[in-house]
Amino acid sequence: MNGSHITERVAALRRLMAARGWVAVVVPTGDPHGNEYPLDRWKLREWLTGFTGSAGTAVVAATDAALWTDSRYWLAAEEALSGTPFSLMREGATGTPTPARWLQELHVVGEVAVPYEAIARADCRRLSEQLGDGLALCPLPEADVDALWPDRPALPDAPFEVQPDELAGQTAAAKLEQLRADDRAFGPGPTVRLVGNGADIAWLLNLRGNDIPYNPVVTAWLLVEDGGGTLFADARKVTPAVAARLEALGIGVRPYDAWPEALRASPASECKLLVDPSVPQAVVDAAAGSGATLDIVPSGVEHERAVKNEAEAEGFRRAMLRDGAALVRFRRRLDDAMAGGGRLTEMDVDRLLTAERAREEGFRGLSFATIAAYGPHGAIVHYEATPDTDAPLLPRGFLLLDSGAQYIDGTTDVTRTIPLGPLTDEERRVYTLVLKGHIALSRCRFPEGTTGLQLDLAARYAMWQEGYDFGHGTGHGVGSHLCVHEGPHQIRKDVRPCTLLPLVAGMTVTDEPGVYLAGRFGVRIENTLLVRRDEAHPGFLCFEPLTLCPFDLDPVDLALLTAPERAWLNAYHDRVREALGPRLDDEADRRWLLHATRHV
Repeated sequence: MNGSHITERVAALRRLMAARGWVAVVVPTGDPHGNEYPLDRWKLREWLTGFTGSAGTAVVAATDAALWTDSRYWLAAEEALSGTPFSLMREGATGTPTPARWLQELHVVGEVAVPYEAIARADCRRLSEQLGDGLALCPLPEADVDALWPDRPALPDAPFEVQPDELAGQTAAAKLEQLRADDRAFGPGPTVRLVGNGADIAWLLNLRGNDIPYNPVVTAWLLVEDGGGTLFADARKVTPAVAARLEALGIGVRPYDAWPEALRASPASECKLLVDPSVPQAVVDAAAGSGATLDIVPSGVEHERAVKNEAEAEGFRRAMLRDGAALVRFRRRLDDAMAGGGRLTEMDVDRLLTAERAREEGFRGLSFATIAAYGPHGAIVHYEATPDTDAPLLPRGFLLLDSGAQYIDGTTDVTRTIPLGPLTDEERRVYTLVLKGHIALSRCRFPEGTTGLQLDLAARYAMWQEGYDFGHGTGHGVGSHLCVHEGPHQIRKDVRPCTLLPLVAGMTVTDEPGVYLAGRFGVRIENTLLVRRDEAHPGFLCFEPLTLCPFDLDPVDLALLTAPERAWLNAYHDRVREALGPRLDDEADRRWLLHATRHV
């Protein structure tokens, strides 16, 4: 993005601010449906700043502008913001003020506009409290956003798809009835639940969408009432198969933008209107005109979809078999190309791997943008190659490859750090420390009630003893043909609500420690795990690695591995070889797999 274009957009926003009397505008990352990757229509922060990362908050005042983002994106954001009016605020770093504190230090007094459609009610309240006296939040109307952004994208109209009940493991009717039963526990009288989260709606109705790259969520609002409900969605998205499912569930269809009117008009005065704390502030404002009693209480749907039933677990295993075979075919071709002096770039790696995955039955697309990061780019945690940054692969150093796919029966997320030639002693030491952390977490046996905060130490212990650490989380949930990043649980070292939730049998979680040395290289190793009951130890849980892909052994400093770590590594590779070998038709692929899974 040309810096002059960003400067022009900021100038246009400041003219709007002056006309409305606002002293600042805060633009978070988000959309009304809680999507990690907002629909293009709600990418106002990206349009305004030119920064494309998936996390960040922009603040524009009359004479200053800044963007806050976390450590995953500091290097990428610094590059993207160069030549623009925005200063980078390294969120989480010592001395970095919050957006509210930054505004206070400007000594401005007045209204601060925020797009209420894109900010969660809880975040809106928190920001209002942080601003303190002299600054008050007000909505940034959709009409003003449209005027500011003349070519703002429209809502997509791609049709919904039915997710087969046999893959979901539970009917939509059963899920809806469970939601209604849970909501009745909040007290006597009729209840109405508004669901806005796209993943929640997709899971509840056993539907999938095609509006956003990587995440097959549903762009809609769902009003759940006793015996039925209403889906607010573009009629063009409702195919005959989807219409038949909704009719069987007693759910009618109304236009997408009719939900505020429905909130204000339909509930009776004795009715309770329930919404999740994560709903955008716009929902709370619309509900204020209703005759119902508004209760902001979680639905429990996020936790229920995080705990996979046996049909979903089996779907993951099938998807991982197909994904693993594609990864082996890709790796053999990559190794052959490098050995033969082939000229490949980071973007070539993405294309080659995607092509192999596309050969597999049930492939629906990628689960996130592939991170193919060679050499120094590997130190940029969420790097994504572009034509301007597309680095050629050289026969030395590391290629960090973080990728995943959506299959009809499961979602994959896997990272391998691949040696392309000779390595330094430090590269080998760092690689081995990261591998040790990965193995330590994967081997964990832990009592029921253990949280992600408690488990995190396992992945970091070995590297901490050598003075290394990493800033991102160690593990996140993975959806079942849904979002590759799924809550509510996480494994990470900082205290957050998501790290204080106990892991339970049926949850998926990634295991992805890393070390990143800016300007030099990065190492990350990741599998997706399934939490299972430990049959040998009642009351304890353990992990089943779902990912089936060899770890590169050439970079391993075997002197740093303990006997139990070697035994785990050999057993994992035995399993990978036995599972993937029969799926490979090419003898060269089978030979590559045999060598890659050799014992150490």
